Amino acid sequence: MSDRIFAGIWLLLCLGGLMVAWQLHSEYSYEPVGPRPFPLGIIGLMLLCSVSMLLRRPDVVEWPHRQVLQRLLVMVIVLLMYAWGFESLGFPLATAILTAIIGMLFGATLPAAALSGAVLGVTLWFAFDRLLDVTLPLGAWLN
Repeated sequence: MSDRIFAGIWLLLCLGGLMVAWQLHSEYSYEPVGPRPFPLGIIGLMLLCSVSMLLRRPDVVEWPHRQVLQRLLVMVIVLLMYAWGFESLGFPLATAILTAIIGMLFGATLPAAALSGAVLGVTLWFAFDRLLDVTLPLGAWLN
């Protein structure tokens, strides 16, 4: 029952967030798509997830094992380090490290995680910086 209460509250928050995101305007055009699509997309996805939580069949939930809690803690620490080092390391390197560590948390081998992290970091940087004209930092070591 508590997951349905959470989903209902989250649904209301998402609806409020959609109303706020719809009113986003910029006085000058610093990005080709403007400031509105990204928040609308993220909040729309969260809204869909909350609706699916409301409509799904209830399950018996058990507390996660100690190993799962340790992995979650490591993931939170890595995400905080990603946010802290994003500008100094640059988007490609910070994203590659984040992806590699999360890949290893999910059972990938070190070479596979490192390769996928490097490919994802460079590919996402190229997609955002070159194709979408969203400026991302390259880091202090490349400037």
